[in-house]
Amino acid sequence: MANSIRVHEVSAGYGSVQVLDRISLQVNDAETVALLGTNGNGKSTLMKCIMGIVVPKSGGIVATIDGVDHDLVGLRPEEIVDLGISLVPEGRRLFPRLDVEENLLLGAHRRSARAHLARNLEFCFAMFPVLAQRRGQLAGSMSGGEQQMLTLARALMTEPRILLIDEPSVGLAPLLVIHTIDKIRELKAARALTVLMAEQNFHQAIKIADRGYVIVHGRIAYEGASRDELSDNELVRKLYLGM
Repeated sequence: MANSIRVHEVSAGYGSVQVLDRISLQVNDAETVALLGTNGNGKSTLMKCIMGIVVPKSGGIVATIDGVDHDLVGLRPEEIVDLGISLVPEGRRLFPRLDVEENLLLGAHRRSARAHLARNLEFCFAMFPVLAQRRGQLAGSMSGGEQQMLTLARALMTEPRILLIDEPSVGLAPLLVIHTIDKIRELKAARALTVLMAEQNFHQAIKIADRGYVIVHGRIAYEGASRDELSDNELVRKLYLGM
């Protein structure tokens, strides 16, 4: 069944500071959509609005989960997760003094995922063999790339239908960025996920995105209907390709 997100005319911010100005975008079933923008342009704020962490000042956010529409505005984050939407946050946000397996088990808090905990744990260890090898290691003692793998796996433990990924390349060496982006593509295919990925690394994001949006100063400055359209756009070339 269909799983999608529709954001319509969303404005949001923090106190008197407005960050998003009438943002509209859509992520269709089984798509990977890139939200491109440099730091400070509102990518993370939009992700937080979808997850209920930040309440929009105006506008609407509707998620279709297994063919059923849900108005997300006003729902608590745990209610949104329970619908089948999961966030991979910027900066990883792991529990550093808990080991790998404990961090993964904490990810399985969605009610419908608890019954499949063992199966999902096995899936995560199969997708990320290094986590299986280090299941007893403290998360805080792992490398940045390993922690990013753990963060992705923790989100999968909720059995999401829609996956939001915020800046997966931040703080990683170039080779690890490539590995992380490739792993996101693999996970999306394996679980038939609908993915919205906020990213400032255009060259890597475009490898797996079906299409994308460019956000500038809290507004959608450009919508590309395909990878080629994004690559050929004058604004994208100026911001990301130095042309």
